[in-house]
Amino acid sequence: MKKLFASTILAAGLYGFTGSAQAAECGDVSIAEMNWASAGVAAQVDKIILENGYGCNVTLVTGDTMPTFTSMNEKGEPDVAPELWVNAVRTPLDEAIAEGRLIQLAPLLSEGGVEGWWIPKFLADAHPDIKTVQDALKHPDLFPAPEDPSKGAVHNCPSGWNCQVSTSNLYRALNADADGFELVDTGSAAGLDGSIANAFEKKTGWLGYYWAPTAILGQYEMTRLSFGVEHNKADWDACTAVPDCPDPKVNSYPTSDVFTVVTKAFSEKAGVAMDYMKTRQWDNGTVGKVLAWMTENQGTNEDAAKYFLETYPDMWTKWVSPEIAEKVKAAL
Repeated sequence: MKKLFASTILAAGLYGFTGSAQAAECGDVSIAEMNWASAGVAAQVDKIILENGYGCNVTLVTGDTMPTFTSMNEKGEPDVAPELWVNAVRTPLDEAIAEGRLIQLAPLLSEGGVEGWWIPKFLADAHPDIKTVQDALKHPDLFPAPEDPSKGAVHNCPSGWNCQVSTSNLYRALNADADGFELVDTGSAAGLDGSIANAFEKKTGWLGYYWAPTAILGQYEMTRLSFGVEHNKADWDACTAVPDCPDPKVNSYPTSDVFTVVTKAFSEKAGVAMDYMKTRQWDNGTVGKVLAWMTENQGTNEDAAKYFLETYPDMWTKWVSPEIAEKVKAAL
């Protein structure tokens, strides 16, 4: 965000400005609209609030984790990455923060990005003894494999995804084959989603890898199982996440830190809008429901952002002043 509010403008004086005067102070703002759903919707929410609440002239630019971070770090643009999964860039991001180029603001996802092995909630409710992955592996009959129902199934990530490696290694670490399970290749993201939808349609068990926030977990209630151990980063980096690791150990998935990151130049010019950027965050459950609505209604990122603002005012109005909230509501 290049010219938002002069830092000397006080909030009390802001509310007396006309919209045109505000726009003159705010100026141009560039926001990365990342190429996955939750981040794309977040960018559109920011655009609507900054334009209608603060009078900014917002431009959305296509983004992805590494290209966006590199551009912000080296060129100072775009101004804002609303949903940056910082584990992938932690070391260079720490350097950029220490050297004063970038600023890490609020965690956009209040619980972080979550990965793990899940089962349907209806199955978890019916079998309260199943709390861990190891508990589930005692019951291959509850999770029938699609090609051979006499065996249990652990549904893997699509080919080429990092989670395929970790799931395969954890399957071996748990000796799941000895418990009567086979590792099922879902083929694609659509295949993985379809296997979950099919399980709910038929009310059959399902066990496998998934992550949040996502539309599927907003549409279908799932329960994440514990692996019974804490996340061991050294083992994860040396083995769990390494293809064909010879001796994998049971490990837990890391929680991914997901923050809003802005350029230092933006932070110095942003004025009261920085208060919004520092405050706004949402939980995975809400994001999942918004993404599920988006999928069911074949909506765009902008459609989903408007749906969120119209449906969850109790959440987002806490991110802004009452005056700003009224301006945004009036624009919907």
